[in-house]
Amino acid sequence: MIQIVRTVVRSVEAEFRRYKALGEGAIDQLSDAELCAAGPAGESSLAVIVWHISGNLKSRFTDFLETDGEKSWRNRESEFEKRSVTLAELRRKWEDGWNTLFGALETLSDAQLSEEVAIRGESFTVCEALHRALAHISYHVGQMVSRAKAVRGDEWRYLSIPPGGSDAYNQNPTREHAPGSRAGRSKSKSQRERSA
Repeated sequence: MIQIVRTVVRSVEAEFRRYKALGEGAIDQLSDAELCAAGPAGESSLAVIVWHISGNLKSRFTDFLETDGEKSWRNRESEFEKRSVTLAELRRKWEDGWNTLFGALETLSDAQLSEEVAIRGESFTVCEALHRALAHISYHVGQMVSRAKAVRGDEWRYLSIPPGGSDAYNQNPTREHAPGSRAGRSKSKSQRERSA
């Protein structure tokens, strides 16, 4: 029986899941109207960013290994149009893009990381394409979090360590790994030494 190694792919997938959760943490704190409102200097609304992320993921990861990542059916410019949507519509769009990504990653192995894929006719290894996509998504999720925090102000619920909470968190670091990425794994050597 051939063993399929997915160590690197699994770690990349875990980081995508971390950023998906951060984006959802921002979305969950806003009303429908706030999700669709542009920033004071004309920054993209969360709805626009979600449409762009979803469009990018669907285009890049539909038939990931077989076709160019910039699909002819994608209308990238429309992703940046102002829109008024409900939270339910926004969530459907969000999940649609992420499901395409995770579906593509599900069958990918580390042995395929050196294979080549195309994006806009340019050649990338699978590894390069994954890191490129992860960097792109993390950039836009950062925009979402920043925008949502600005809207919520003092009512913002922190998605990471809140100001003044570092010492308490360091005693019980519960969010060092993406959701589900290291469930059941043992403590690090330094943690074992401290608790001995």
